[in-house]
Amino acid sequence: MTRLFWPLSVNLDSPSQCKLSDCTSREIQGRNSSLTLSCYKLTSPEFYEAVAKIMDIRQQYIQDRFVFVKSRDMVPLVLGLGAKQHDMARLQLVSDNLRGDPTLPFRRTRNGRFCIDFDTNTLRRLEFQPFTLTVQEDFKRYDSGNIRRFDEVQDELQLNSVFQALFVFKAMVLHGISIARRLKLQYDSNKWVCTLFSTRTFTNSDILGEPALEGVHSDGVDHTMTSFLGSSNMAPNSAATFLHDMAESTGIRLAETSPHHLLSRVQHRNFLDTLVVIDHERKHSLSPVYSIDKSKEARRDMLVFFTRKPVEKTHVSGSMDSLTPHPDMPMEIPIFAPRSH
Repeated sequence: MTRLFWPLSVNLDSPSQCKLSDCTSREIQGRNSSLTLSCYKLTSPEFYEAVAKIMDIRQQYIQDRFVFVKSRDMVPLVLGLGAKQHDMARLQLVSDNLRGDPTLPFRRTRNGRFCIDFDTNTLRRLEFQPFTLTVQEDFKRYDSGNIRRFDEVQDELQLNSVFQALFVFKAMVLHGISIARRLKLQYDSNKWVCTLFSTRTFTNSDILGEPALEGVHSDGVDHTMTSFLGSSNMAPNSAATFLHDMAESTGIRLAETSPHHLLSRVQHRNFLDTLVVIDHERKHSLSPVYSIDKSKEARRDMLVFFTRKPVEKTHVSGSMDSLTPHPDMPMEIPIFAPRSH
C-alpha cells in the first residue's frame, strides 16, 4: 500500500487560484506513483504555474480543436506537475527496448492500456487486450480490421515520472470538453480508456519508414496525443503532421490532399513536443522519415496516446475493452480534474 496525496481541484474561472480538495492521505493500492506529489509540491509556485498554463492550453484546445505544445513549454509543465529531472533522460531510452510490430516492418512497438477514471480521480494500468482499427473508424490500411497483438510496455515506461506527468497533463486538457461523438461509445461514463503506443519508426536502405502509411486518417478515438521522445539521423523534412478537415478523403496520400481541407501543419522536433487533437473532428496525415546519411538507419521515437470512452458491447472492440486492472504490472496514480466553482 502506498500513501499518495489526493489531487486538487482547479477553478476554471480563475485557473491560477487552485485549491487542494483534500490534502489528507488516501490509501491507493498498486504501484508507487513516481511523481513527486506531496503537500509541499502541491503548494509550490511551480505547481500552480504549471496548472494555470495547462488551463490556458486547454482553452486553446477548446477553441482550435487541436493544440501543439513545444518542448520549451512542455518540459517545465511536466516538472511542475512533479516529474523528476533524471527521468527525462531515462524516458528517451525506452524505445531501445521495443519489439517488432505485428504488421508494419518499419516499426518497433509496445503498447499498454490505461484508464483515466474521473470517478476516483486516478489513472491505472489495465490488463492486456488485443487491438483493432477499422475503415468505419476512418482508418483505411491493408491491415484495417485485423486483430493485432503487441508486446506490452514495461515498468521502465509506466513508472517513469515524466510519462506519468504526460498522462496527468492529458487528463486535465480533455476533461469536460464537448466533442463530436463517435458511435457505440459510452459517453455517460466518467472513465476514459487510453491505448498507449511506444513506437520507433525507422528508415534504412531497404525500407522507408512511414509514421502514417494509411495516409489521411483518424484514430477511431476521441482524443489523440503524440509526444516526441527523440530521433537519430532524421532529415529536417521528416515526419511533419498535417491536420485536415473531416471532409478530406480517408486513405489518400498526402500528395493527393486538397489545400482547401488543410487546416494546419506541425512538426515534432524536440523532446516532448506534444500534439493533442480531437480525433473525430480533425483527420491527419504524416510525411515519411528520411535519412540524413543514407548509409545509416534513421529513427523517430514517439509516445502515442489514443483516448476514448469505453465502448458498447456491439462496437467492433466490444469484446476487447476490459476495465480490469493489470494483474502483473499494476500502476495507479492520482490525476487532477478541472472543476468549475
